[in-house]
Amino acid sequence: MYYLNGHYYSLNQFLQETFGEKLYKIALDGGFTCPNRDGTIGTKGCIFCSEGGSGEFASKLCQDINEQIENAKMLVSNKAKCKRFIAYFQSFTNTYAPVSYLEKAFSDVIIRDDIAILSIATRPDCLGDDVIDLLDRLNQIKPVWIELGLQTIHKHSAEYIRRGYSLNVYDKAVERLRAKNITVITHVILGLPFESKKQMLETVSYVGKSGVQGIKLQLLHVLKNTDLAEEYIAGAFSALTLDEYTDILCDCLELLPEDIVIHRLTGDGPKRLLIAPMWSADKKNVLNTINRSLDLKQIVQGKRFVKE
Repeated sequence: MYYLNGHYYSLNQFLQETFGEKLYKIALDGGFTCPNRDGTIGTKGCIFCSEGGSGEFASKLCQDINEQIENAKMLVSNKAKCKRFIAYFQSFTNTYAPVSYLEKAFSDVIIRDDIAILSIATRPDCLGDDVIDLLDRLNQIKPVWIELGLQTIHKHSAEYIRRGYSLNVYDKAVERLRAKNITVITHVILGLPFESKKQMLETVSYVGKSGVQGIKLQLLHVLKNTDLAEEYIAGAFSALTLDEYTDILCDCLELLPEDIVIHRLTGDGPKRLLIAPMWSADKKNVLNTINRSLDLKQIVQGKRFVKE
Protein backbone atom coordinates (compact mmCIF):
# COMPACT_ATOMS: atom_id res chain seq x y z
CA MET A 1 0.00 0.00 0.00
CA TYR A 2 1.20 3.51 -0.78
CA TYR A 3 1.03 5.98 2.12
CA LEU A 4 -0.14 9.39 1.10
CA ASN A 5 1.75 12.20 2.78
CA GLY A 6 0.16 11.79 6.17
CA HIS A 7 -3.35 12.84 5.16
CA TYR A 8 -4.85 10.11 7.33
CA TYR A 9 -3.80 7.75 10.14
CA SER A 10 -2.30 5.05 7.97
CA LEU A 11 -1.63 1.44 8.80
CA ASN A 12 2.06 2.07 8.21
CA GLN A 13 2.13 4.87 10.76
CA PHE A 14 0.21 2.76 13.28
CA LEU A 15 2.61 -0.17 12.88
CA GLN A 16 5.66 2.05 13.26
CA GLU A 17 4.23 3.60 16.42
CA THR A 18 3.10 0.28 17.91
CA PHE A 19 5.75 -2.21 16.76
CA GLY A 20 8.62 0.07 15.78
CA GLU A 21 8.87 -1.46 12.32
CA LYS A 22 7.05 -2.08 9.08
CA LEU A 23 5.12 -5.35 8.96
CA TYR A 24 4.21 -6.97 5.64
CA LYS A 25 0.87 -8.76 5.36
CA ILE A 26 0.90 -12.37 4.19
CA ALA A 27 -2.47 -13.54 2.84
CA LEU A 28 -3.30 -17.16 3.70
CA ASP A 29 -5.90 -19.69 2.62
CA GLY A 30 -7.10 -21.76 5.56
CA GLY A 31 -9.35 -23.99 3.50
CA PHE A 32 -12.57 -22.36 4.71
CA THR A 33 -15.91 -21.97 2.99
CA CYS A 34 -18.79 -19.58 3.71
CA PRO A 35 -22.40 -19.94 4.93
CA ASN A 36 -23.35 -17.90 1.88
CA ARG A 37 -21.96 -20.65 -0.34
CA ASP A 38 -22.53 -23.97 1.40
CA GLY A 39 -26.32 -23.60 1.52
CA THR A 40 -26.67 -22.43 5.12
CA ILE A 41 -27.65 -18.94 3.94
CA GLY A 42 -27.18 -19.24 0.18
CA THR A 43 -25.17 -20.97 -2.50
CA LYS A 44 -23.96 -18.14 -4.76
CA GLY A 45 -22.07 -16.01 -2.26
CA CYS A 46 -22.21 -12.23 -2.24
CA ILE A 47 -22.97 -10.80 -5.67
CA PHE A 48 -19.47 -9.31 -6.06
CA CYS A 49 -17.50 -12.21 -4.59
CA SER A 50 -15.14 -14.09 -6.87
CA GLU A 51 -14.66 -17.83 -7.03
CA GLY A 52 -11.69 -17.46 -4.72
CA GLY A 53 -13.77 -15.90 -1.97
CA SER A 54 -11.96 -12.53 -2.25
CA GLY A 55 -8.70 -14.34 -1.63
CA GLU A 56 -6.99 -14.14 -5.02
CA PHE A 57 -3.86 -12.73 -3.41
CA ALA A 58 -3.68 -15.44 -0.76
CA SER A 59 -1.09 -18.20 -0.94
CA LYS A 60 -2.25 -21.30 -2.72
CA LEU A 61 -4.00 -23.75 -0.42
CA CYS A 62 -1.74 -26.55 0.67
CA GLN A 63 -1.87 -29.00 3.55
CA ASP A 64 0.39 -26.96 5.80
CA ILE A 65 -0.17 -23.30 6.71
CA ASN A 66 3.48 -22.97 7.67
CA GLU A 67 4.44 -23.92 4.12
CA GLN A 68 2.16 -21.18 2.81
CA ILE A 69 3.89 -18.67 5.06
CA GLU A 70 7.36 -19.70 3.92
CA ASN A 71 6.32 -19.60 0.27
CA ALA A 72 4.78 -16.15 0.72
CA LYS A 73 7.89 -14.85 2.47
CA MET A 74 10.02 -15.98 -0.46
CA LEU A 75 7.74 -14.18 -2.91
CA VAL A 76 7.94 -10.87 -1.05
CA SER A 77 11.60 -11.08 -0.05
CA ASN A 78 12.75 -8.90 -2.96
CA LYS A 79 10.38 -6.03 -2.20
CA ALA A 80 9.95 -6.27 1.58
CA LYS A 81 12.87 -6.68 3.96
CA CYS A 82 10.58 -7.31 6.90
CA LYS A 83 11.57 -9.60 9.73
CA ARG A 84 8.04 -10.01 11.05
CA PHE A 85 4.68 -10.26 9.34
CA ILE A 86 0.92 -10.03 9.68
CA ALA A 87 -0.66 -13.42 9.01
CA TYR A 88 -3.92 -12.66 7.20
CA PHE A 89 -6.48 -15.43 6.83
CA GLN A 90 -8.25 -13.91 3.84
CA SER A 91 -10.15 -16.38 1.66
CA PHE A 92 -13.86 -16.90 2.39
CA THR A 93 -15.11 -16.86 6.04
CA ASN A 94 -12.25 -17.68 8.38
CA THR A 95 -14.18 -18.45 11.57
CA TYR A 96 -16.70 -20.70 9.81
CA ALA A 97 -15.46 -24.08 11.04
CA PRO A 98 -15.41 -26.17 14.23
CA VAL A 99 -13.42 -24.50 17.00
CA SER A 100 -11.01 -27.45 17.07
CA TYR A 101 -10.09 -26.73 13.45
CA LEU A 102 -9.79 -22.99 14.09
CA GLU A 103 -7.63 -23.48 17.15
CA LYS A 104 -5.16 -25.70 15.31
CA ALA A 105 -4.94 -23.39 12.28
CA PHE A 106 -4.57 -20.16 14.23
CA SER A 107 -2.34 -21.53 17.00
CA ASP A 108 0.17 -22.94 14.54
CA VAL A 109 0.55 -19.46 13.09
CA ILE A 110 0.46 -17.23 16.14
CA ILE A 111 3.28 -19.05 17.94
CA ARG A 112 5.74 -18.34 15.12
CA ASP A 113 8.45 -15.82 15.95
CA ASP A 114 8.09 -14.19 12.52
CA ILE A 115 4.36 -13.48 12.99
CA ALA A 116 3.53 -10.31 14.94
CA ILE A 117 -0.23 -10.10 14.32
CA LEU A 118 -2.96 -12.60 13.47
CA SER A 119 -5.60 -11.01 11.20
CA ILE A 120 -8.78 -12.93 10.41
CA ALA A 121 -11.38 -11.97 7.78
CA THR A 122 -14.86 -13.19 8.65
CA ARG A 123 -18.57 -12.45 8.87
CA PRO A 124 -20.18 -11.03 12.03
CA ASP A 125 -22.72 -13.88 11.98
CA CYS A 126 -19.92 -16.46 12.29
CA LEU A 127 -18.69 -15.48 15.73
CA GLY A 128 -20.27 -17.81 18.27
CA ASP A 129 -19.37 -17.70 21.95
CA ASP A 130 -16.88 -20.54 21.54
CA VAL A 131 -15.16 -18.70 18.70
CA ILE A 132 -15.02 -15.45 20.68
CA ASP A 133 -13.49 -17.35 23.61
CA LEU A 134 -10.83 -18.81 21.31
CA LEU A 135 -10.02 -15.40 19.86
CA ASP A 136 -9.77 -14.01 23.38
CA ARG A 137 -7.21 -16.69 24.31
CA LEU A 138 -5.18 -16.08 21.18
CA ASN A 139 -5.28 -12.33 21.80
CA GLN A 140 -3.44 -12.93 25.06
CA ILE A 141 -0.53 -14.38 23.07
CA LYS A 142 -0.29 -11.79 20.28
CA PRO A 143 -2.62 -9.16 18.83
CA VAL A 144 -5.62 -10.58 16.99
CA TRP A 145 -7.42 -8.47 14.42
CA ILE A 146 -10.90 -9.39 13.22
CA GLU A 147 -11.88 -7.99 9.83
CA LEU A 148 -15.64 -7.78 9.32
CA GLY A 149 -17.20 -7.49 5.86
CA LEU A 150 -19.99 -5.01 6.49
CA GLN A 151 -19.85 -3.20 3.10
CA THR A 152 -22.96 -1.05 3.72
CA ILE A 153 -25.44 -0.14 6.45
CA HIS A 154 -28.34 0.16 4.01
CA LYS A 155 -30.85 -2.67 3.96
CA HIS A 156 -31.70 -2.50 0.26
CA SER A 157 -28.02 -2.67 -0.67
CA ALA A 158 -27.34 -5.50 1.76
CA GLU A 159 -30.18 -7.47 0.18
CA TYR A 160 -28.97 -6.67 -3.33
CA ILE A 161 -25.44 -7.91 -2.65
CA ARG A 162 -26.84 -10.96 -0.78
CA ARG A 163 -24.92 -10.19 2.39
CA GLY A 164 -27.16 -12.45 4.44
CA TYR A 165 -27.25 -10.76 7.85
CA SER A 166 -28.81 -7.63 9.34
CA LEU A 167 -27.02 -4.55 10.66
CA ASN A 168 -27.73 -5.39 14.29
CA VAL A 169 -25.68 -8.59 13.86
CA TYR A 170 -22.69 -6.43 12.97
CA ASP A 171 -23.33 -4.16 15.96
CA LYS A 172 -23.48 -7.08 18.39
CA ALA A 173 -20.34 -8.65 16.95
CA VAL A 174 -18.37 -5.42 17.37
CA GLU A 175 -19.64 -5.06 20.93
CA ARG A 176 -18.67 -8.62 21.87
CA LEU A 177 -15.24 -8.42 20.28
CA ARG A 178 -14.44 -5.09 21.87
CA ALA A 179 -15.53 -6.43 25.26
CA LYS A 180 -12.61 -8.84 24.88
CA ASN A 181 -10.30 -6.03 23.73
CA ILE A 182 -9.98 -7.57 20.27
CA THR A 183 -9.20 -5.14 17.46
CA VAL A 184 -11.94 -4.81 14.84
CA ILE A 185 -11.44 -3.62 11.25
CA THR A 186 -14.53 -3.03 9.11
CA HIS A 187 -14.67 -3.40 5.34
CA VAL A 188 -16.80 -0.89 3.42
CA ILE A 189 -17.43 -0.90 -0.34
CA LEU A 190 -17.78 2.45 -2.09
CA GLY A 191 -19.70 2.44 -5.35
CA LEU A 192 -22.27 -0.26 -4.70
CA PRO A 193 -24.99 -0.21 -7.38
CA PHE A 194 -27.83 2.23 -6.75
CA GLU A 195 -26.21 3.82 -3.67
CA SER A 196 -25.89 7.60 -3.61
CA LYS A 197 -22.86 9.43 -2.32
CA LYS A 198 -24.92 10.43 0.71
CA GLN A 199 -25.64 6.79 1.52
CA MET A 200 -21.98 5.84 1.19
CA LEU A 201 -21.02 8.61 3.58
CA GLU A 202 -23.70 7.46 6.00
CA THR A 203 -22.12 4.00 6.07
CA VAL A 204 -18.64 5.38 6.71
CA SER A 205 -19.91 7.70 9.42
CA TYR A 206 -21.72 4.81 11.09
CA VAL A 207 -18.58 2.67 11.08
CA GLY A 208 -16.56 5.54 12.51
CA LYS A 209 -18.95 5.70 15.47
CA SER A 210 -19.30 1.94 15.95
CA GLY A 211 -16.24 1.52 18.14
CA VAL A 212 -13.93 -0.19 15.64
CA GLN A 213 -10.22 0.51 15.46
CA GLY A 214 -9.75 0.32 11.71
CA ILE A 215 -11.51 0.59 8.37
CA LYS A 216 -10.86 -0.63 4.83
CA LEU A 217 -12.37 1.59 2.15
CA GLN A 218 -12.78 -0.55 -0.93
CA LEU A 219 -13.68 0.52 -4.45
CA LEU A 220 -16.32 -1.75 -5.98
CA HIS A 221 -14.63 -3.97 -8.54
CA VAL A 222 -16.59 -5.84 -11.16
CA LEU A 223 -14.89 -9.20 -11.61
CA LYS A 224 -15.34 -11.92 -14.18
CA ASN A 225 -17.51 -14.92 -13.32
CA THR A 226 -19.59 -13.07 -10.74
CA ASP A 227 -23.29 -12.24 -10.76
CA LEU A 228 -22.31 -8.58 -10.42
CA ALA A 229 -20.51 -8.87 -13.77
CA GLU A 230 -23.71 -10.06 -15.43
CA GLU A 231 -25.57 -7.05 -14.01
CA TYR A 232 -22.86 -4.67 -15.20
CA ILE A 233 -22.69 -6.13 -18.70
CA ALA A 234 -26.47 -5.90 -18.93
CA GLY A 235 -26.23 -2.17 -18.17
CA ALA A 236 -27.93 -2.29 -14.77
CA PHE A 237 -25.41 0.14 -13.25
CA SER A 238 -22.24 2.09 -14.00
CA ALA A 239 -18.93 1.90 -12.21
CA LEU A 240 -17.54 5.00 -10.51
CA THR A 241 -15.10 7.18 -12.41
CA LEU A 242 -11.76 8.00 -10.80
CA ASP A 243 -12.91 11.57 -10.11
CA GLU A 244 -16.14 10.35 -8.52
CA TYR A 245 -14.32 7.84 -6.35
CA THR A 246 -11.71 10.37 -5.26
CA ASP A 247 -14.38 12.89 -4.30
CA ILE A 248 -16.31 10.33 -2.26
CA LEU A 249 -13.19 8.98 -0.58
CA CYS A 250 -11.94 12.39 0.52
CA ASP A 251 -15.29 13.13 2.12
CA CYS A 252 -15.23 9.73 3.83
CA LEU A 253 -11.87 10.47 5.43
CA GLU A 254 -13.19 13.74 6.76
CA LEU A 255 -15.96 11.91 8.61
CA LEU A 256 -13.74 9.42 10.42
CA PRO A 257 -12.24 9.89 13.90
CA GLU A 258 -8.58 10.88 13.95
CA ASP A 259 -7.54 7.70 15.76
CA ILE A 260 -9.16 5.20 13.41
CA VAL A 261 -6.54 3.40 11.32
CA ILE A 262 -7.11 3.54 7.57
CA HIS A 263 -6.05 0.11 6.32
CA ARG A 264 -7.08 0.62 2.70
CA LEU A 265 -7.99 3.47 0.36
CA THR A 266 -8.97 1.66 -2.79
CA GLY A 267 -8.11 -2.05 -2.98
CA ASP A 268 -6.80 -4.25 -5.75
CA GLY A 269 -8.91 -6.16 -8.23
CA PRO A 270 -7.02 -9.08 -9.80
CA LYS A 271 -6.12 -7.79 -13.27
CA ARG A 272 -6.89 -11.13 -14.93
CA LEU A 273 -10.45 -10.93 -13.57
CA LEU A 274 -11.10 -7.17 -13.66
CA ILE A 275 -13.91 -5.91 -15.89
CA ALA A 276 -14.51 -2.49 -14.38
CA PRO A 277 -13.45 0.10 -13.55
CA MET A 278 -10.28 -0.41 -15.58
CA TRP A 279 -8.68 2.76 -14.24
CA SER A 280 -8.32 0.99 -10.90
CA ALA A 281 -5.66 -1.31 -12.36
CA ASP A 282 -3.12 1.57 -12.22
CA LYS A 283 -2.92 1.77 -8.46
CA LYS A 284 -0.04 4.24 -8.35
CA ASN A 285 -1.96 6.71 -10.49
CA VAL A 286 -5.11 6.21 -8.39
CA LEU A 287 -3.30 6.93 -5.15
CA ASN A 288 -1.46 9.90 -6.61
CA THR A 289 -4.81 11.31 -7.75
CA ILE A 290 -6.25 10.82 -4.27
CA ASN A 291 -3.19 12.48 -2.76
CA ARG A 292 -3.54 15.55 -4.98
CA SER A 293 -7.20 15.85 -4.10
CA LEU A 294 -6.44 15.62 -0.39
CA ASP A 295 -3.81 18.32 -0.77
CA LEU A 296 -6.36 20.59 -2.39
CA LYS A 297 -9.15 19.94 0.05
CA GLN A 298 -7.01 20.14 3.20
CA ILE A 299 -9.82 18.16 4.78
CA VAL A 300 -8.94 18.17 8.47
CA GLN A 301 -6.35 19.46 10.89
CA GLY A 302 -4.77 17.43 13.67
CA LYS A 303 -2.70 14.35 14.21
CA ARG A 304 -3.94 12.54 11.10
CA PHE A 305 -1.83 15.02 9.14
CA VAL A 306 1.54 13.76 10.27
CA LYS A 307 4.13 13.26 7.57
CA GLU A 308 5.46 9.72 7.24
